Amino acid sequence: MTRLGDLERAVMDVLWDSTPASSDGVTVREVADALDGRELAYTTVMTVLDRLAGKGMVQREREGRAWRYRPAATREAHIARLMLDALDLGGSRDAALVRFARSVTGTEADVLRAALAAEAGRAEHTRPAEAGHAEDAQPAGSGHAEHTRPAGSGHAEHAPPAGAGLADRVEDPRPAGPALDEATDR
Repeated sequence: MTRLGDLERAVMDVLWDSTPASSDGVTVREVADALDGRELAYTTVMTVLDRLAGKGMVQREREGRAWRYRPAATREAHIARLMLDALDLGGSRDAALVRFARSVTGTEADVLRAALAAEAGRAEHTRPAEAGHAEDAQPAGSGHAEHTRPAGSGHAEHAPPAGAGLADRVEDPRPAGPALDEATDR
């Protein structure tokens, strides 16, 4: 599990908030300027970004004498990975999932149901063809039927649950409000 310290998290927040996927990234100076309230030395920010690159959290590309940094994954993908890693900490994954499902708000439960339904529909369309219907089969390695984790994640034995990877397709409609919904916590 990639745990981030407070400063690493602040730097990642700057990257996530300031670099769209199509961006070339930001420089150390731009990150340091965005962290203006912290009064950090340039070399401190450079060291944090170097460590984040070593952890695989950021990608960097040389531009002249400087590096440009951008997140290796979206904030949502990082959070989903943390959640999956937490399920691997021991005990029963099923029990942890049930407890989690009981602790979300009604709106969050609706988001989960929509994501699971979308994933089930997508999985239905990517099943191998029945005998005599080879034209309906998805090619192996198409990324539609297989669920794999990034190499080196340490989770090859567990496929992601249905709904993984949907954060970019399902909008988060959660209003600010109580953490538990009595209707879903039974």
